[in-house]
Amino acid sequence: MKIIRPIRSDDLPSLLHMAETAGAGFTSLPPVPEFLAAKIALSEASFAAEVDAPGHQRYMFVMEETETGEIGACCAIEAACGLDEAFYNYRVGLAVHASRELGIYNSVPTLYLSNDLTGTSVLCSLYMKPDFRGAGAGKLLSKCRFLFMANHPQRFAQKVIAEMRGVSDEQGHSPFWEGLGRHFFTVDYERAEHIVGTGNKAFIAELMPPHPIYTVLLPDAARAVMGKVHPQTAPALHLLEQEGFRYQGYIDIFDGGPSVEAPLNEIRSIRRAQVVTVFVGKPSPGTPCMIANTQLGNFRCAYADFAVRNGHITLPPDMARALDVDGGDEVRISVLS
Repeated sequence: MKIIRPIRSDDLPSLLHMAETAGAGFTSLPPVPEFLAAKIALSEASFAAEVDAPGHQRYMFVMEETETGEIGACCAIEAACGLDEAFYNYRVGLAVHASRELGIYNSVPTLYLSNDLTGTSVLCSLYMKPDFRGAGAGKLLSKCRFLFMANHPQRFAQKVIAEMRGVSDEQGHSPFWEGLGRHFFTVDYERAEHIVGTGNKAFIAELMPPHPIYTVLLPDAARAVMGKVHPQTAPALHLLEQEGFRYQGYIDIFDGGPSVEAPLNEIRSIRRAQVVTVFVGKPSPGTPCMIANTQLGNFRCAYADFAVRNGHITLPPDMARALDVDGGDEVRISVLS
């Protein structure tokens, strides 16, 4: 059985292995042991903290195969971005140049270096090993965070965003970076992503032009990938779109990937979630759903297809143990579709 739980310090080797094998684009978790250990420590402190408003917390989760103890996936939520360092992206705008006398009217897309999304909660660090995929694992990994947020809404902002990985080739070359960023940074895309991933974002403001950039001046290859996702990221984007996330004109400054966003209370899995009481016994078949306990530091979430009747759900003993619940406890469920 695959279960979602908060990350622990002894998960560092597994997390490092995932960071090393994920490839270009997994920027929030570069394969640096000391950096990853600090991320785990921050997560453990965030789960332990008493919080009544989103701040510097970062909650990280892993997917564990209960039979073997193997860790094969991770995901995270940043409670509020940009509180320590500026949170940058490009806002895609429009500049109109017109002359009635000459009969000319041109509307030109522009890129504005922006901090508009500062303070939002960010879904991040989503990665799953290929051998963990299937049987609803992808949906569980992506959407388990919404049940945690539903359990503890005071810990998160009213707007939630996700920065999607942009287009790059197998060698890690990004057309958007080659057409724009390289002119100002003169380093490879992967090197720039690594610098940002390790928390050094000040150089963005120091080196990027503060003025609007006219996209007509970019190469065709760069313009073609603006707001587009890497093929491997398309399934993750689809899952978020099912939840009501939408592209609102913000893209990553490095690879041009889109940021998608949704109001916290309008995310479908949160809106549809319900709290039910646990019976332990032989379950009846039902609709596929996520089931999570209502705890904080001992949060657990799993995929199941058991029926809910009259405000109760019957769980088999092994799943009840995995979720750390007993008969009479409450769990939060949300139907998957």
